[in-house]
Amino acid sequence: MTQSETYLMSSQTLAFGFQFDELYSREGVTRLDSVFLERLGEADPPLRDRLLQARSNPKGIERKAYSELIIAVAPYLEDFLAELFGITAELRALQQRHYALAPLFSVKRRFVFKKAASGMTPEKAAALDGPALAASLQTFLQEPLTESSYVDHVSRWLDDEAAHAEELKVAAQYAAWAALSPAGRERHHGDVLFKLPHKLDPLHLVPVETVKIDGGASAFRLHPSHWRQREGFALTDPGTDLAGAIDQASYCIKCHNQLKDSCSTGLREKTGEFKKSVFGVTLNGCPLDEKI
Repeated sequence: MTQSETYLMSSQTLAFGFQFDELYSREGVTRLDSVFLERLGEADPPLRDRLLQARSNPKGIERKAYSELIIAVAPYLEDFLAELFGITAELRALQQRHYALAPLFSVKRRFVFKKAASGMTPEKAAALDGPALAASLQTFLQEPLTESSYVDHVSRWLDDEAAHAEELKVAAQYAAWAALSPAGRERHHGDVLFKLPHKLDPLHLVPVETVKIDGGASAFRLHPSHWRQREGFALTDPGTDLAGAIDQASYCIKCHNQLKDSCSTGLREKTGEFKKSVFGVTLNGCPLDEKI
């Protein structure tokens, strides 16, 4: 720890009368926990009682109930930590960014996934005329077709499906083309709205093509559209944004609600035994038993 970090810890006063360095002692954390329990009791006494009961007998709480308890306590803990470190304004700004994305994931869940893609196959989707559907959809939108405009209009159409049956029919066909056909996925490769879970081929995880090199020999290479030039040692992949992160988290929550936390608990055969991958690796979940 540098001298400046040591000074910052010793001089910074946190909320509730705490000093930063107290967070590094058992006594300080225990006292902080007591303050949190007191605040939780003021806001939601039954929830505090549930938390204390679970703490008193952690092995006696069923796995899903434990997860639900964590989810129920999380908003109160989030607000408490923001107040402790004096970052409530920053937290509210981040929450607003989350709220602004809520319509996107609502349309994806209610419409794209459950209606547009239901019963559709990649072959059927590829047979659709995506550009023609886009032109028809833009006529209804009266503005350029983007992820944002699609979400905005479909959200309102779903509020009165009977009055917007034709618009929703075209929107569903376009969503199926965008989500499942190669051309549609290419057009919307940067959007999360039309990205749906799909099966992977473990023997072809990297999309390579065969090319001829000097001497007539064959070699594998990535398609040029996937090339990223390296300059120095910085990462060439910028990662995802907030919408992409929420999209992944939403899929985890979907599995959790269906009691399929396989990333954590593993994949099992009907016999109860753990499944094995095509490479013979036992798929027994997280070795540290971490919750996803």
